[in-house]
Amino acid sequence: MNDSKKSQLDSETILLTLDQIGQTIDIMTSVVGRLRGYITEQIEESESAASTTDQKQCSLFPETNSQTRH
Repeated sequence: MNDSKKSQLDSETILLTLDQIGQTIDIMTSVVGRLRGYITEQIEESESAASTTDQKQCSLFPETNSQTRH
């Protein structure tokens, strides 16, 4: 095999490999985006649940202004 054919084959292999890497990066970007959305959703649900719990505790123990006179 002469050098020009080998060089052309190497260039095609490199381009194919770069294309595959690009596709892999696109897929991983999508996966990271989904995971980020999932985690954000979990945090929001957790904060919402904590807020609801705080509100329930406040209703169980309402603040009363003591009217005790001395």
